Amino acid sequence: MIKKRAGLSALAVLGATALALTACSSNGSSSNGGDSGSTNASGIVTTNGSEPQNPLIPSNSTETGGGKIVSSIFEGLVSYDAKGKPVNEVAKSITTDDSKTYDIKLNTNYTFTNGEKVTAESFTKAWNWAAQFSNAQGASYFFENIQGYDAEKDSELTGLKVKSDDEFTVTLNSAQSDFPLSLGYSAFMPLPSEFYKDTKAFGENPIGNGPYKLDGDKAWTHNQSIKLVTNKDYEGKRKPKNGGLTITFYTTPDTAYADVQGGNLDVLDAIPDSAFQTYKSDFPDSNVNQAAAIFQAIYLPYYLDHWKGEEGKLRREAISMAINRKQITEKIFDGTRTPAKDFTSPVISGWNGDLKGSDVLDYNKSKAKELWAEADKISPYNETLTISYNADGGHEAWVTAVTNSISSTLGIKAQGNAIPTFQEALDTQKNDKLTGGSRTGWQADYPSLYNFLGPTMGKGSSSNYSRYDSTEYNDLLAKGRSASSVEEGNKYFDQAQELLFQDLPEIPLWYANVTGVWSNDNVTNVKFGWDSVPLYYDIEVKKK
Repeated sequence: MIKKRAGLSALAVLGATALALTACSSNGSSSNGGDSGSTNASGIVTTNGSEPQNPLIPSNSTETGGGKIVSSIFEGLVSYDAKGKPVNEVAKSITTDDSKTYDIKLNTNYTFTNGEKVTAESFTKAWNWAAQFSNAQGASYFFENIQGYDAEKDSELTGLKVKSDDEFTVTLNSAQSDFPLSLGYSAFMPLPSEFYKDTKAFGENPIGNGPYKLDGDKAWTHNQSIKLVTNKDYEGKRKPKNGGLTITFYTTPDTAYADVQGGNLDVLDAIPDSAFQTYKSDFPDSNVNQAAAIFQAIYLPYYLDHWKGEEGKLRREAISMAINRKQITEKIFDGTRTPAKDFTSPVISGWNGDLKGSDVLDYNKSKAKELWAEADKISPYNETLTISYNADGGHEAWVTAVTNSISSTLGIKAQGNAIPTFQEALDTQKNDKLTGGSRTGWQADYPSLYNFLGPTMGKGSSSNYSRYDSTEYNDLLAKGRSASSVEEGNKYFDQAQELLFQDLPEIPLWYANVTGVWSNDNVTNVKFGWDSVPLYYDIEVKKK
């Protein structure tokens, strides 16, 4: 995932893109929100969302507004359960002998909502189209390991071979043990033949194969809402227990929160900061606050003076130990963030919260001052340390708290540097124009440790803005990807993280939590999925 997802809008920072293992509320109440009573299978669930950035084409819906809709109207080879475990959907089987060539056989009971059967070509043609340079799809890089991919010009994915309507093979450039894990991401969704006749028109009124479909040609009212109804022909594992979804595009989380309180909105996955102290009492039996697959950090780029070589290593350690994560997550976020223990997320299978070297994330004032003094012996630091952030993302309060913690601990000047928009902040990072540090973050695209480690700190990766370059680290990533299994690969990824604790190309801060509420009077059986989105298909609407 490119880092624009992890830039996070103000809504997202306050919980809209947070994830959960289950929907149990933080006070131990039932995820069902009490007695469900009788339910209405044809009832419509109302929830919050945001206007999609792009037309609803799966390979270009890389932000949360569009992603929430695309994942509801399309079905991939696999889906993910609430804990991020992949479950076969269109795929009947995905097999490999070497983690490099995969044979994929399809179930035969999936159709698009126009009646067209989902075949092997529905996938291979869609992936080829998404991978083409000229089509400029935001998720095109997901196909970079498939043979034939070219990031600079149009080129056929020669690694895709159709064997029959119900079987195709994928040959990768190099072994990738977590490839099957990635196949539930939107970039890998199938497309019907109708798509290629007019891609622009399709994006406004897409034809999918998932549990929901658009409620007519005018279902999407831009900047207001989108209406989805159940796909009666859907035979997958996400069979809806309701009649559809109405997703309203709120401009502020406070308005959405007021609507849930008033019974005018069923489910909200974006608690405003103004309600952090009250949402548990406002919704005592229907709230959630748990760790999510979103990692937040700051970094000091290697191209700046004072942040290279041994001096830079000492200063990064000092900065990390100068940050009181526990205090900040309690005071600024009211416990809706969890201090980081690594560079990934606790909701990912294989996560290890006890890695060697992780004590560098502990607040240690005396050690931090000692390390900073050692660095000053190499080259005195007489500058003001700045941490840049996008002003449109709700980061000011925590950046101020972090810089105050650094300043008071190390006795240096430290302050935030507000950049007006996320796009401007991203351009500054991409073009190596930072004059100090910067906030950063990552939201997982699929449930894999590698998805946090490779795209952000691997050599040449598109989101490696610190410009970290470690041969040992890259070798460990390569060994992890080419391992015989995900479990074996995770052992190498753990070793890679232990190296990161020494180098700190990014300084982990905390994991974002899912903070959501729902109306006990309107709905029951609300659970939040690993991807921060409620499992809409499982929600039941109460009869009035």
